[in-house]
Amino acid sequence: MKTQTIAAFDFDGTITTRDTFLAFLVRAFGKPKLYGALFRLSGEALQVWLGHASRDRFKALLIGRLFPGQSVAELKRIGAEHAAVIASWCRPGALERIRWHKEAGHRLVMVSASLSFYLESIAAQLGFDDLLCTELAASEDVCTGALQGENCRAAEKVRRLQSLLGALDDYEIYAYGDSDGDTEMLAAADHPAFRPFRALP
Repeated sequence: MKTQTIAAFDFDGTITTRDTFLAFLVRAFGKPKLYGALFRLSGEALQVWLGHASRDRFKALLIGRLFPGQSVAELKRIGAEHAAVIASWCRPGALERIRWHKEAGHRLVMVSASLSFYLESIAAQLGFDDLLCTELAASEDVCTGALQGENCRAAEKVRRLQSLLGALDDYEIYAYGDSDGDTEMLAAADHPAFRPFRALP
């Protein structure tokens, strides 16, 4: 007997029309610092492109170059500004589906590899009940440059949902995603939808 209905949404590319992570890095650090970090990691980026290294490792290395010593409070302030901008990047079809789930009384969970600094604001604006995303480690309100836990993509999305909800078989689950980082979450759902909003403006 299914006890509750869950609607699990990926964010970048599913709800939005574009990537929000790199745009946040530009807003937080500026293009010169970001591009400098990407240049220094170009060898690792090539290995990712060739399939010899993981995207998760590359992301951790990039975060490790940019975030050490950064104020969490300041990043949250910048994140709130970013959330106000990316609200206009949301797909109308996705917003309509979110409203449908909300009106039906379903529990809305955002499950994203993007960062909490701006997702907390946008998830609240969109009416989500829970946010599962990539978190950064901090000490005394200062980022260490390390991830807190794993990057929230692929199998980690399912693990996060299980940690939040318990046994997923107890729920009727709708899941929405747009990339290979959502494959496992979609496979765990009763009603998976891959790129369902792309045909709409």
